[in-house]
Parts: sequence; structure tokens; C-alpha cells
Amino acid sequence: MDLSERQKSLLFWASFVSLAAAGVGFVLRVMVMGGGEWGREYGISAAEQGAIFGLSLWPIAVTMILFSLVIDRVGYRTSMFLACGLQLASVVLTVLAKDVSLLKWGCFLGGLGHGIIEACINPLCAAMYTTTKSKMLNILHASWPAGIVAGGITYILIGESLGAWQNSFWIMIPPILLYGAVFWTIHKYPVDERVAANVSNREMLREFGALGAFLAITFVTYELTNQILGLSGASGGWIGENLLTFSGIVGVVGGLAFGASVGALGKWLFFFLCLIMIPLAATELGTDAWIRSLMEPVLGAKGASWAIVASAGIMMVLRFFAGIPLKYISPPALLLVSSVFSMLGLYVLAGAAGNIVFLAFTLYAVGQTFYWPTMLGFVAERFPRGGAMTLNTVSAMGLLTIGIFGAPFLGAVKDSYDAETVTAFAAEAPGFEAEAYVAPKKFFFVEHDSVVITDAVADPALSAEEKVALEAQLGETARSTLKVAAGMPASMALAFLLILLWFKARGGYRAVELLEQES
Repeated sequence: MDLSERQKSLLFWASFVSLAAAGVGFVLRVMVMGGGEWGREYGISAAEQGAIFGLSLWPIAVTMILFSLVIDRVGYRTSMFLACGLQLASVVLTVLAKDVSLLKWGCFLGGLGHGIIEACINPLCAAMYTTTKSKMLNILHASWPAGIVAGGITYILIGESLGAWQNSFWIMIPPILLYGAVFWTIHKYPVDERVAANVSNREMLREFGALGAFLAITFVTYELTNQILGLSGASGGWIGENLLTFSGIVGVVGGLAFGASVGALGKWLFFFLCLIMIPLAATELGTDAWIRSLMEPVLGAKGASWAIVASAGIMMVLRFFAGIPLKYISPPALLLVSSVFSMLGLYVLAGAAGNIVFLAFTLYAVGQTFYWPTMLGFVAERFPRGGAMTLNTVSAMGLLTIGIFGAPFLGAVKDSYDAETVTAFAAEAPGFEAEAYVAPKKFFFVEHDSVVITDAVADPALSAEEKVALEAQLGETARSTLKVAAGMPASMALAFLLILLWFKARGGYRAVELLEQES
């Protein structure tokens, strides 16, 4: 269906506002979690806070995958109304969250709403701008940091005057109502490029294939089983103790069955890109989730909050100009450059002091700028026959695994460093027994110690001077965590270098025309 430029513009900017609203919710969770509000109010560890934060992320992935199968039938308008309702419910539950249960539901419904938004706006943008996909997807996803900037500045300036941290989430209401109103007034929507070319659902699923199904089923099985066990309070027996192994088995069986039903293994490059999304999401969203608490010892509480806003501001501005570097280098080359920048930025941040902190933070911010939208553009250009399925699944892999690996991993690393610090401090502080606060934890197959910092610092055996000294030492563990985080973009840089070499051996990178058979 042909659209006028005005109709395209309305749809594009309504989509922009919808993702910006999700960005506001994300940064508010980062601020309150990073500021220690969740830990103080509910008495939970850093790893547990990371898992709750993950509840706002992994449902995005599940919803994106499922809606990719039905979005062409349900329609963009109806789907966005549903997203609007879920986000409104998320705000209300979060504001009422006087216990962990309501907080979890608020995060979960927010994730569902966000997932529907992504499932709609990514293929909608690609369908409207078929010849400039990477450029327009970058501009569209400038809305994410725009939401972070708006929400972050609002929280920093008036958060304290709102009283309880829950009240901060009321500021999400205006953008949610705004995009809902715009989609209500629009009745004409474009047809997906795949549908317009009469590419069947079976052909779309063949692009996904057994390989893509294996990853999707494995991670969805892991997260859903984990949530079911958590809500029921059951141990799960062998499944609970070996959840990753169990999920992998289900993934292999499901992937083989899916591949047999559509008669395709799937595209190896697409499978590889889905794997790369794991460290990519952990670098961008996982590090962002903890960046306030990680940077607070360096910049102070206010400075760390403004650092998040500054990082998002850099990202927002640069994404509007993504078309400039994409004129000269390919999407995988841009992703390689981005990986190097964020790797250097995180590593330098781990030991920087003075003005070097701001230089390193700028490197990190520039590095993560083009990650997500350029990866989406990469997939849209190379796998147009996959339509919404391939476009949304690669994004879903990152969002799904951030709740499983990314945020909990960084939380577990920080917990481990905190526990080591508390244990070492106890050896020099008579009467202070670290064993009372340090408990063993397990992150998949790796055992580590964990500690609730607020309890340890409040130990009555510690003098006021000792408490200050312990807090100062615990501040340094955050910087050690940044050094570990730098390893993730390093692995991505190697992966994108291999992809570039692969394309070079095949004559160079080029976007695939819809009716062409890509490799």
C-alpha cells in the first residue's frame, strides 16, 4: 500500500516516540537499581537485582519472536494499542510496588509492551524505507537514547522531590499516551516487503531454519522454565540443577523438528549474528544497567547519573548521522569500529582518573552508539526474505540473553569482587565476621561468593571510620567489573573482523535484493 510522505513521517515519528517511552522506563530502572534503592528497600543482592532487571528485558525477546509470526495478520495498529496498554499497566504496578512481587510484574509487563513495539516498528521502518534500511533504522533507534536522556534528566532534577522512587515512573505516562494517540488516528499502513513480494511464510521460516530455531527455543525454554520454577517455589530436581543443559536438549530437538518441517538448516551467517548479539547486548544494555553503580566511586552519585545521560546524548546525536559513515563503510565494518571503541573505553575506565575518565567514557559511548540499529540494518539488508522473523529474532536474541547472561553475569562478577573485599577487610577488623554476610552462589557452572553490601557495612562491630574505609574499598570493585566487561566487545571485534574477511573473499559486502538468493 503506497503511503504519502506525510503518512510515512507520522508513522515513523510515532514509532520513534513509542521506543523513546521504553527508553524512559529503562533508564529509570537503571537509576533506581544503580542507586541502591532496590537493594535497600527489598534487601536483595546485586545478582538478584540484575535478575529482576532482566525481567524487563527477556520478555521483549519472547514477544518479538511470537509477534513476528502474526504481525502481518494482526496489523501494526492493533499491536501498538496492545503495547500501549501493557506499558500503562507496567507503570501502575511499578508505582504500587511495595514488595518484590509487584516490582517483578511491573518489569515483566513493561518488557511485553516493549517487545510488541520492537516487533512492529522495526519491520514497519524497513517496509517504508526499503533502499535506506540501515540509515533509517539508526535514526529510528535514536529514540532509545532520546528516552534515556529525557528520563534521566527528569529523574536527576526532580526525582528526589517526587518522594518514593516508585513515583518517578509516572513520567512515562505522557510519551505512552502520545504514541497511542498518534497510532489511533492513522488507519493506513504499509505492507511488509516480504509480503509485497509474495514470499510465503514457509520461505520466511526457511531463512530462520533449524539453526535459528535451536537458539530461540533454547533461550526461551531456559527463561520460561526458570520463571516457572521461581514462581512455584519448586527446586525442579534435575531440571532445576541443570537448566542450561535441559534447555539445550529441548533446543536441539525443537530445532531439528523445526528444520525438518520447513526443510532448511537456516543461514549460517544469520546464526552467527544471533550468537554475536549475546556479547553485544551485554556490552550495551548489561553494562548500562550497572554503569551508575560502577561509575559512582569515580564520579560520585550525581556525576554517575549524569554520565548515563551524557552517554545516551552522544548516542542519540550520532545515530541521526549514521548515514554518513555508512556511505563509506559497510555495516559489519562499522560494527567492528564500534567494538574497538567500546572495548578501549571500558578498559580505560577501569583504571582512569581525572579528565581521562571523561575521555574513556566518551569512547565507550561512541562505541555502543551504532551496535543495535546497525545490526538490524545488516540483517535487513542480507536477509530480506526473512521479513519480520529474521529482523526481530536477531534483536530478540540480544534482549533474551541479557536477562539470562548479561546483567546477571556482571552482577555476579561484582558480587564476587565485593565478597573478596569484605572477606579481606574482615582480616584487619577485629570483631567483624565476614562469614555472616558472605554466601556461596552459582552462575551457571561457576561458583562464586556473594554479599549484601548494605548489611555488611552496617555491622555494629565496625567503627564509623572502618565503615567509610570498607565503602571506599567496595567502590574499587566496581572498576574491576568494568575491566571484565571490556572483554565482551573484544570478542565482538574479532567476530566482525572474521565476517569482513569472509565478505572480502566473496567479492565484498553488498545488500541482497529481495528476490536474490543470499549465501
